[in-house]
Amino acid sequence: MAPANTPVMRAVEVGVVDAPAVVTFLVGWLKQQVEASKTEGVVFGLSGGIDSAVVGALCKQAVPERCQGLIMPCHSDPRDREDALAVARLFGIPVQTVDLSPVYDLHLAALRQSLAAAEQEQGPGLAVDRRASLAEANLKPRLRMATLYFFANSLNYLVVGTGNRSELTVGYFTKYGDGGVDLLPLGSLVKTQVRQLAEHLGLPRRVIDKPPSAGLWEGQTDEGEMGTSYAELDRYILEGVAAGAVRAKVERMSRAAAHKLTLPLIPELPEEFL
Repeated sequence: MAPANTPVMRAVEVGVVDAPAVVTFLVGWLKQQVEASKTEGVVFGLSGGIDSAVVGALCKQAVPERCQGLIMPCHSDPRDREDALAVARLFGIPVQTVDLSPVYDLHLAALRQSLAAAEQEQGPGLAVDRRASLAEANLKPRLRMATLYFFANSLNYLVVGTGNRSELTVGYFTKYGDGGVDLLPLGSLVKTQVRQLAEHLGLPRRVIDKPPSAGLWEGQTDEGEMGTSYAELDRYILEGVAAGAVRAKVERMSRAAAHKLTLPLIPELPEEFL
């Protein structure tokens, strides 16, 4: 890691990055992580969004002959696949498409059937959370995680995630889904800083300008689900400045999502038990 007083790190702290320097730093960091782990390369998802496009471009520079992009539609907007393919063509990223829609349908049908049976057997004592639609949506990133690790284990690659600092701060990711990765090269950059890298790298205008979305359901957007804009969120993260309602929302989300950023809890047994 670069020392905290380097130009790259100072730029990140004030919100405007030296994009060429940050790209060079992250490419070198990715290369270093692959070498240190004794793995052969990296695999990552290409969703058609800005974060995955930036990650793909960085990975292609870091390990040009040993990177693999995966497009994993799951009842997704076909335009997302088109955008992902455009990014792959632009940077020369090897890419494969794995359609997870049939697997998702089969899995969800089995889960719904089992949940209904559990409700019937246990009766009123089983209070099923009626936010089940979110649980169903979260199956998609978890299936994608399993797919990425299948390729990673088969090829002896690392899984590179696309999460950024904004998402990590408020827990806007699925635990053991898009949060289940080996490396997060954008984890120190807020969304507006990722856009600066995207501009420098020359991403397609359509990818840079499209509303960020996890693609969990039709019409879903990051900002709509979070209830705040990335501009407001990023300003609060970097400068501590936000309207009272935004500050309260961000802090509440951060507290609620703290478990996503920690390892599973393990009890400390008394010595006399051991």
